[in-house]
Amino acid sequence: MPTSAAGSKPGRPTSRRAHAPGRRGGFTLLELLVVIAIIAMATAGVGLALRDSGQASLEREGDRLAALLESARAQSRASGAVVRWRPTPQGPRAFAFDGLPPDALPTHWMTEGIHAQPAGADGRPAIALQLGPEPIIAAQQVVIGSDALPGKSLRIATDGLRPFAVISP
Repeated sequence: MPTSAAGSKPGRPTSRRAHAPGRRGGFTLLELLVVIAIIAMATAGVGLALRDSGQASLEREGDRLAALLESARAQSRASGAVVRWRPTPQGPRAFAFDGLPPDALPTHWMTEGIHAQPAGADGRPAIALQLGPEPIIAAQQVVIGSDALPGKSLRIATDGLRPFAVISP
């Protein structure tokens, strides 16, 4: 039985769909499929956006190593001790800071499969980097790479006066 309310016409149903003979209220199959498709596309977009690529982890390790080298360089100048950075064979500890207390700085990579090679200014491989205690050091660099990205590498370099910074090869 239709009800009358202010603004409605008496005797006419407010919705034809709700009062059509043989028709129930609810969603059609097409409407449900459209909603499910939209949710699936949104989920896929979020999943792809949150995925961490190997290049991003390599860049993150490069930034972290540059900060660690600068920190060791500052500690070397402050203490007057000679500090050297050198990579060690892969394992729980992947590099070492000789001349600093054992737990002064982290000595491992955050991402598995990272490898590093110190080099001089000319690019020839070296055994280690000397970080101080002199305020001006020799120009030197480290080339880091990832096992996940065989052809990609980053250089962390200094000219001896400026701080270590990540430079693309």
